[in-house]
Amino acid sequence: MRKYQHPSLKYLRLETLPTPFCAGCGLGIIANCFLKAVEELGFNDLRSFVFCSGIGCAAWIPSPHFKADSIHVTHGRSIPVAVGVKLVRPELNVVVFGGDGDLAGIGLSHLLHAARRNIEITVIMSNNMVYGMTGGQAAPTTPLGIKTTTTPYGNIEYCFNLADLLKSAGASYVARWTTAHPIQLKNSIRKALKTNGFSFIEVISQCPTNFGRRIGKAKPAEMLNWFKENSVSVKKWREEGERETEKFVVGEFIERKKPGFTQMIHVKLGEAQRHE
Repeated sequence: MRKYQHPSLKYLRLETLPTPFCAGCGLGIIANCFLKAVEELGFNDLRSFVFCSGIGCAAWIPSPHFKADSIHVTHGRSIPVAVGVKLVRPELNVVVFGGDGDLAGIGLSHLLHAARRNIEITVIMSNNMVYGMTGGQAAPTTPLGIKTTTTPYGNIEYCFNLADLLKSAGASYVARWTTAHPIQLKNSIRKALKTNGFSFIEVISQCPTNFGRRIGKAKPAEMLNWFKENSVSVKKWREEGERETEKFVVGEFIERKKPGFTQMIHVKLGEAQRHE
């Protein structure tokens, strides 16, 4: 009898398994959803992909696990590298994986300008609401009042609403889900990979090791249930007047069609060459 093998295994370097992620981490769910989306889109391998990542737990999703070309760069600098790859090799699918500290902290300027330019890359950000790898410090995404190693009496800073921020910046596709919404996340990744412009997906992800134990939810299942109980659809949130809420607003924030940066720059290069 033939042994069953999960379809996603063909995209992985099996010698890297098991992963270095903490038990119960949400990054495995994110990676699985991504590879399921790739499978459903008909890719038999990852030869037409290039992955870029910076520093942090989420940066380990593609490198070294995916059987593909990947570039592991310095903290916060994955997007400039991804932009360079896309401009030189526009036929490739360029995907950035990163965490909230990497992309919304040190790399925020790059993230915003990539959205403004509408460069044809996909960015998938795992948001565990702290700097998970370096000890659980407060991040730009840490909710108000949460205790962390750098805010022992509770966070007094308001956190970014990255979905709205990148929608306003000019992204073609923006969505937010949690790891408790794997089917919706997988479907959004499919859309993002087919978007002819900048696409961004924020994934609220459990970190039992740091964030979870500080809010009294050290078990992964407790955090997933917390995500479910504290999520509201973007449609309902808009119907209620987009009022301030402590819940996670999930869904698709924008999906629009407009020319991408790579497309426009190659048109301009062609025009310049014809006038030489």
